[in-house]
Formats: sequence, structure tokens, C-alpha cells
Amino acid sequence: MELKYLHKITDFLYEIPKNFRNDMLVPARIYADMEMLKEIGEDRSLDQLVNVATLKGIQKYAIAMPDIHEGYGFPIGGVVAVDFETGVISPGGIGYDINCGVRLLVSPLLHNEIEPHLVNLANQIMRDVPSGVGRGGDIKLSDEQMNKVLEGGAEALVNAGYGKKEDLEKLESNGRIKEADAKCVSSRAKSRGRDQLGTLGSGNHFLEIQKIEEIYDAETAKIFGLKKGGVTLLIHTGSRGLGHQVCTDYVRLMLGKLREWKIDLPDRELACAPLGSKEGQDYLKAMSAAANFAWANRQVITQTVRKAWEKILSKIDLNYNLDIVYDVAHNVGKIEKHMLSETKSHQRDLVSVLVHRKGATRSFAPNHPDLPQIYQKTGQPVLIPGSMGTASYVLAGTKTAMEETFGTVCHGAGRRMSRGQAKRTVSGSALRQQLEEQGIIVRCASNRGLAEEAPLAYKDIDKVVGIVVAAGIAKKVAKLKPLAVIKGG
Repeated sequence: MELKYLHKITDFLYEIPKNFRNDMLVPARIYADMEMLKEIGEDRSLDQLVNVATLKGIQKYAIAMPDIHEGYGFPIGGVVAVDFETGVISPGGIGYDINCGVRLLVSPLLHNEIEPHLVNLANQIMRDVPSGVGRGGDIKLSDEQMNKVLEGGAEALVNAGYGKKEDLEKLESNGRIKEADAKCVSSRAKSRGRDQLGTLGSGNHFLEIQKIEEIYDAETAKIFGLKKGGVTLLIHTGSRGLGHQVCTDYVRLMLGKLREWKIDLPDRELACAPLGSKEGQDYLKAMSAAANFAWANRQVITQTVRKAWEKILSKIDLNYNLDIVYDVAHNVGKIEKHMLSETKSHQRDLVSVLVHRKGATRSFAPNHPDLPQIYQKTGQPVLIPGSMGTASYVLAGTKTAMEETFGTVCHGAGRRMSRGQAKRTVSGSALRQQLEEQGIIVRCASNRGLAEEAPLAYKDIDKVVGIVVAAGIAKKVAKLKPLAVIKGG
């Protein structure tokens, strides 16, 4: 798309007007600056965003975050809310890696206390947390256990001894979407996930030990449990093969029913179903179950990491506790209440909508009823992982996000280069050496896997975060510097 069609609203927000194409039902909005837009315009992501603006029941805008890049149907970094009565639900608007997300843990120790033991900690985590393409773990779920996980999420694992009850209040939706129904998940999907609880997977999934390098908001950081020079651990993974299969199953089903539903799409990758149809409801229940599986997966990994931490640090009489700061989903569809428009009396009513977040993170404001009591004053912790070897950020949700983006912000740096292009551009072994020269411990079975996730394959995380902060849809709390990266090949 030529950038001349974009209208500038602010230095950090641009709009493709509704009249750009006859089939658009709402405008398309992009949070970015002009320099970033030039790079975004090199792939099909803006065209995909315009296509999204044609979906039935879409409310206000089709929205893209500054980490936007081309995806399946929807761009990654895309946000859409649809009317609960007349709208559609699209698997492409949620993604194949359902509830790929991040969880941040914090240690009471300072960096200088833990630094001599980083190599041992990284080695122990690498041994204990299974990672890699298709790799399973020690947990093998029976049919009954699988159904409990799909419908109970993280709580089912806490009840089974993986963590503590207090963990649940620090998870988005308490680690469970109540609409989940295991009966709507195919036997093939369940089979793929049967041995994958507690496993990291491959691609951009990772575990990272970090140093809290900067604090931008001391009061909020204190409530989050973060202090300069402290140590955190970030877990980034999702629903593994189970979530991928759920998406595959329902895309195929919906493609076969589009004519019956009289849905005409500009791109078949936008395959969708009326939210009120049996198929739409079944997908919502299956997607919710896959999201629950992902929260359960991160819960098992959390407990595995805690035990690895204990194995190393208890020997030298150091505090090995790791508490959860928060856990957020990236790829998910959720029923939420949002303000859509003012009435004649200037009252703004909350309306139920289905929010599709694909490669985007919830960013709820202070005093939101869905947040735990501890975060009512601060707003929701928002976790933005950087690419491997670059900084990550902790932000906090804002009222502006609730008003402009359905309480949503970016989810990371965003790719600027395909995995294939990255492998052709950088050597995995050279990248490993480069990271280690920067003092970052790297534990990855495959140099090829490292090359795919090279920092140069991603946008500048500082710029991406700078855009959302300048736009007011999140505020900076802390900056995290990588110390050790553990990932699958």
C-alpha cells in the first residue's frame, strides 16, 4: 500500500479512512511514526489490515500496533472488536499459536548476588525444561486429565501441586477462560498436546534470566515487586501443537461454510463464522480451551524453573523464591465490556464485544474490575519481550488504551525479516559468539534456531515501546536486560 493514502492523526497515529475501499466498514488505524511506516509498507500487513476492516460486526476501527507485520489473514499486531450479536469470529484474528504469551517472575536477589551462579542456573533450566520442535515432556495426560486442563487452565495445575493458589491472581483472567469446552477440541489436537505440558517448543519461544536495568516509575515498580539491579525471569511460550491444531481444524471447517453463511471475504485467510452460530460458538469454546492449555503449560514451566532455581541456590544458602509479577496472552479472543460511543446525554455505556488480539497484549487501566487488588492503583502489568539479546520492558495499562485500543498495546518488537531471510543473513554460530561477547549466556541446541531469531530480524524494541508510550496507551515502568537465554532449536 502506498503511504499517501494514510491520514496523519498525530505523530504516532495514522488512519486509512473508511472510504479508501468500498467494502470497508470502519477506518483502519496504525500506531507508528513515518519512519516505521515506510518499513511496515514493505510487506502486506497494511493491506491485510484494510481487509480486516470489512469483517461483519467490526466496531470503531481495525487497529494495528507498531510491531505489525504480515500474518495469516490478519496482520500480527492486529486488534479487532466485533459486536457480540452481529459479529464474526476469525481464527486468523487470533492465530495458530493460541495464547502464545509471556509470564514474568521476580527474585528477591540482586544481580551481583546471582551473577556467579548464572551459568549453573541456565544449565539447570536447560536440562529441566524440555524444548525443541514437537518435543514432549514427562507429563502424559490421560483423557480425563486433558479435559480438566482444557477447562480448568492454570488452576487445574495448581490443584495438582504445580504452584500455589496465590499464583492465579497474577495471571490474566486468572489463567482460565470460562467459555472453554473440551468437547469442542478434536481428538487430533488433544493427541498433539498430550505430552506437551511444561515444554517450551521452538521458534521465538524462550526463557530468559534478566537484570532490572532501569526503573522509570518507582512507585509502580515497587508495587510490581521490581527494583533496580534486581533479577527477573521471563517465560515465553504458548499452547504448542494443541493450539495449532485447533486453529487448523476450525479454519478448514469455516472455509467450507462461508457460502452457506453468505460471507464474502477479500481474502480466504480471513475465514470466519458468525459468532452466534454453532460453529462460531464451538470455535470460541475450543480456542478458550487451547488458551487454558497455554496457561497450564506456563504454570508447569514456572514450577519447573522454581525447582531448578532451588537446586542451585539452596546449596549456597541464597533465597530461591520466584514470585509471579504477571502473565499476559498475545494471541487470544475474549469477551469483554468496552465503551463504544457516547449517548445523547454524553453517558458512555459498556458494551459486550469479542476482542481479537493477534500478536497484541492486554493493557487494562487502573481500577479495572478484572485486575487483582494489588494492581488496582497501578493498572495492569504489561510485559513486552524484546528480541534475543535486546532489552525487554515492563509497562502499565492506561485509561487511554481503554478508550482507543480496547485496552490493548503491542506484544513485542515485531519481525522485520522472515525466518528464512534471517538464516540467509546471519550465521547462528557467529550470533552465539556475538551474544556471549556481550556477556549473555546462550543455551540453544541449534545454531539454526538461533539465526532465525537474530536481533536483526526484529524491529527496534526501544522505538516500538517509545511509540506506544508517546501515544499514551501504556506507560513505562522498567527496562530488563538479558543475562541468559534458554531456547529450543
